[in-house]
Amino acid sequence: MNTVARLLLPCTLLLSFIGASSHAQDVHYSTYHDYRVVPVVDGLVRPWSMAFLPGGDMLVTEQPGRLRIVRNGRLLEQPVSGVPEVFYKGQGGLLDVVLHPDFASNRLVYLSYAKPLADGESTTAVARGRYADSALSEVEEIFVAQSRGRGHYGSRLAFDDQGYLFISVGDRQVPPTGDLPAHPAQQLADHHGVIVRLHDDGRVPADNPFLDRPQALPEIWSYGHRNAQGMVIDGADGTLWITEHGPQGGDELNRIQKGANYGWPVIGYGVNYGEGTTIHATTHADGMEQPAKVWVPSIGTSGLALYAGDAFPKWRGYLLAGGLSGQELTLLGLQDGKVVHEETLARDIGRLRDVRVGPDGYIYLAVDDRSAEPSAIVRLEPVPIAQRME
Repeated sequence: MNTVARLLLPCTLLLSFIGASSHAQDVHYSTYHDYRVVPVVDGLVRPWSMAFLPGGDMLVTEQPGRLRIVRNGRLLEQPVSGVPEVFYKGQGGLLDVVLHPDFASNRLVYLSYAKPLADGESTTAVARGRYADSALSEVEEIFVAQSRGRGHYGSRLAFDDQGYLFISVGDRQVPPTGDLPAHPAQQLADHHGVIVRLHDDGRVPADNPFLDRPQALPEIWSYGHRNAQGMVIDGADGTLWITEHGPQGGDELNRIQKGANYGWPVIGYGVNYGEGTTIHATTHADGMEQPAKVWVPSIGTSGLALYAGDAFPKWRGYLLAGGLSGQELTLLGLQDGKVVHEETLARDIGRLRDVRVGPDGYIYLAVDDRSAEPSAIVRLEPVPIAQRME
């Protein structure tokens, strides 16, 4: 990049964000609710996840390894101290952040990240620490995956109403070649392509499904996944939903069941990148679960939320699935575990890395624009019917 371009880039980005703000009053229409996309904060670098603190602050992970604070619509300059060292390369870095269900009393914050290893490689890890005064203390690792590879760290975290912690770990981009059933995601001897279930301190629950299977890792809850980067638990019935990346085509929404095999790479609906050649042996197989939904072409699934707020009452119980390559938010209505309504929201606003429902009932989106920094957080706000024509 030449000198003039380097000087102009920050101005161009700022004007772009101001331009977005000027269009914040534009009304977008959907089947059940109209809404506006409103800027919340910019100045972020590769935001990956968000968590809302009691009192109004928001925590935001930046992939290079910083945990940032948004307060009253302003990004504080000083990041949170005490964050573990991360492996920031490619898809690696500081990834998810969630609060313990009893955060108000114990102040525990959970982080997932790519952990650097002594041999120069990396793996998925989860740590927790006590948050106070913009710092984490008593930081401890509670999970380190047995996995090796280039990317596909997974790294989404979710607590259920019993206090169990679920963790996604990707297949680490191990090529699906040769004997497909021998792929690590089809084995239970490591953490490639799995969902893990733990107590909040990292202990293995006594009712996990593979405790008694020889050579199986006891943390595993389900397997046969590629790279789950959306995860949410339905508080009404306890259902664990994930969205996971397919290859070229074949992104999936899956309803996770205890001990189930989701088929990667034996079954699926995608093909090899660029070549379009076959990967999977078939699309269906005995003992392997079918997805609740498949995206062909892929949208690059990312954050996943379930709407339970008051701002958009007709969306209660609907899933909100982010898309990276698709640069869109997908609204999914469910009935008996099946998708009965699908609608695209917030189209073409950038790569949506995370989706969260705020305490105010608004829908917050982390926009990770790799082609330009700073990135931003925006939110969907409802538009009353009376304002449609204003």
